[in-house]
Amino acid sequence: MKKVVIASDSFKGSVSSIEIAESAERAVHAVFPECEVVKIPVADGGEGTVESLVYALEGRIVFCRVHDPLMHMIRAGYGILGDHKTAVIEMASASGLPLVPEMKRNPLRATTYGTGELIKDALKNGCRRFLIGLGGSATNDAGTGMLQALGFRFFDNKGKELGVGGEILECIRSFDDSHVLASLKESTFTIACDVNNPFSGENGAAFVYARQKGANDEMICRLDNGMKQFAAVIKKAKGIDVDDIPGAGAAGGLGGAFMAFLPSRLKPGIEMVLDALHFEKRIRGADLVITGEGKLDKQTGMGKTPSGVLLAAHRQNIPVIAIGGSLEDPEALNAYGFLSVLSIQPGVITLEQAMKKEFAMMNITRTLQQYLQGIKYFTT
Repeated sequence: MKKVVIASDSFKGSVSSIEIAESAERAVHAVFPECEVVKIPVADGGEGTVESLVYALEGRIVFCRVHDPLMHMIRAGYGILGDHKTAVIEMASASGLPLVPEMKRNPLRATTYGTGELIKDALKNGCRRFLIGLGGSATNDAGTGMLQALGFRFFDNKGKELGVGGEILECIRSFDDSHVLASLKESTFTIACDVNNPFSGENGAAFVYARQKGANDEMICRLDNGMKQFAAVIKKAKGIDVDDIPGAGAAGGLGGAFMAFLPSRLKPGIEMVLDALHFEKRIRGADLVITGEGKLDKQTGMGKTPSGVLLAAHRQNIPVIAIGGSLEDPEALNAYGFLSVLSIQPGVITLEQAMKKEFAMMNITRTLQQYLQGIKYFTT
């Protein structure tokens, strides 16, 4: 083998995508010492996206003070890539569910204000291109908090400016954008979105996701009514029906806010990441691509990281193998087009043992080395 590409998602809670790439590289060089190894840590737009893109594109992590979902000050980070113009933001770093103690979760109060502050900080640092991951939100404020941090103002039927949180949605009758940051007009936003939920209704943000964010039945109805009210205001003022946009309900309606108020486009998460990485160019001429994620099963082939890697590699007729911490339905995965799917576990062990970083990294190297030795035997 002359060129092998390693492009795996992390094994959540165990090994990062970068650590997987390094473990796999050791296996490749143990069997094919002269082989070129191209390490491309990848993610699907959720957790790990900033780390992966910053590593792969020679960027840096920037930290700033922002408000969490309940408007407490926290320190949150985002990435600026090597071009010094592209910011990568995981909204969960400022507005994520894990930031709110379980007993205090309440999407009527929770706000995306901190996400807007991350964008504002990146604008001050010269960024004009934004890659945004929407997963893991604590919010159902339809992105109003993010917009408020960027200069938008929302008013009730008496012209009184409203506060923050999902509870303001049912009161919104108008908005003002005259104080919006001018740099937003020069900016573009690509939003990683892997759901098709509409803004409101029985399949919308509130009914599908608000309960896991702390809402009860009464709150869910209030939130959904609020989403409908805000959608009507948007349609009247901008001529945009956010309920006609698949994915507008993502992250409690944050997807819809981007589409209605900012120059944005929604893309599948893995597609956004692979495009940013210029993935198809970097894998050109490879003999093999190695990908993976923590659990390989039928879902792996349905829009998750390995499936995106597989599709890109197959367009160049490059075979792909996948590794995982656990493996189910290998026949289905082979049917998707993976040449081989491999569990890294050496036998029956406890979950606690399997999740240990050093143990997992050792097993990644061992499993791939055994596999590659077989390839070497039959190709030399």
